Amino acid sequence: MKAVYISEPGGPEVLEVREVDAPVPGQGEVLIDVVAAGLNRADVQQRRGFYPPPPGASEVPGLEVSGRIAGFGPGVSKPFSLGDKVVALLAGGGYATQVAVPAEQVLRVPEGVDLVTAASLPEVAATVYSNLIMTAQLQPGETVLVHGATGGIGTMAIQLAKAFGAKVATTAGTEEKVSTAKAFLGADIAINYKEEDFPESLRRQNGGKGADVILDVVGAKYLAQNIDALADYGRLVVIGLQGGAKGELDLGLLLKKRAAVVATALRPRPVAEKGAIMTAVRDAVWPLVADGRIRPLVAKTFPLDHVAAAHRYFDSGDHVGKVLLVM
Repeated sequence: MKAVYISEPGGPEVLEVREVDAPVPGQGEVLIDVVAAGLNRADVQQRRGFYPPPPGASEVPGLEVSGRIAGFGPGVSKPFSLGDKVVALLAGGGYATQVAVPAEQVLRVPEGVDLVTAASLPEVAATVYSNLIMTAQLQPGETVLVHGATGGIGTMAIQLAKAFGAKVATTAGTEEKVSTAKAFLGADIAINYKEEDFPESLRRQNGGKGADVILDVVGAKYLAQNIDALADYGRLVVIGLQGGAKGELDLGLLLKKRAAVVATALRPRPVAEKGAIMTAVRDAVWPLVADGRIRPLVAKTFPLDHVAAAHRYFDSGDHVGKVLLVM
C-alpha cells in the first residue's frame, strides 16, 4: 500500500510517499480501505518535529479518515460489515491507502454526506464536541469565543455552538474571513484580530460582557487577552499551541472572575475515552449534520501523491474549512 512518511523534521518537502506493507488489524481493530484523509494542525506540528505520535501509534501522519471496512481483527463486537462506509478517529496512520483502527473509534458516515467529504468530520467533530460540550459544558444563551474562524476547528465550532443555542463570537485575520464567519457560518460577532483588540471589541459588541467559554488554538500568545476576554465564571479551553506553550497567567484576574483554564488534547487519550467521545458525536452531532444545521466544509482536495502541495496550501492559511487527501 502507499503511505506518507516524514523523512526528517522540516517543511512540506520532507513528506515522502512510500510503498509499504499493509497493516494487519489487531485485537478489537477494523481495517479500512481509505478513501480520503483530513489534514490537521497536529500533522504540521508532527512534520516539523514538535508533535511525535503517542507510544505505539503509527509514525505515518493523519488523524482522521473516511473509507470502507475491509477486514476485522479478533474480538470486534461493533456491528460493522465488509464494505460499510465509515469515518475513523486515529492516533496516526491516516495518510495511507489502508489503516487499522480500534472499532470504538469508527462511525458510519452521517446521512447525506458523500464519502470524500466525510473525511473532514471525525477529528474536528470529536475535538469541538468534547471540549465545548463535554468539558466546558456550554449552555444555551451563553457566549462562546472561537479563535480561528475559518479553519477546520473554527468552522465546526461556530456551527455546533449555534446549533446548541449559544451566541458565537469569533476571530479571523482578514476582512474576507470575518465576512465569511458571519455571512456563511452564522457567527454573531466576528473580529479582525489584526485590526482590533479582541477582548475590548467582544465586550463592545456583546453588551459589555465577555465570553462564558473560549475555545483557543493559539496558546501562550493569547493567554493574557483570553483571561481579559472571559466573563465571570468563564471557562478558557486551550486545545492548541500555535502561539507558543509558555505564557504569564494573571492569577489575580482569574480569581476575581472566578474563572477556569483547562487544557486538553485528543490524540493521546486512551481508546476507551476516544470511543466515548465518538459515541457522543454519533448521538449528538451526526443528526445536526444530517439535517443541515452543520455543514462539513472542504476547501480543497489533493491526491495522496501531492501531499507536499497539500501541506503547502494548508500552511498558507488561505483555506476555509478542511483540506483533504484523496486516495
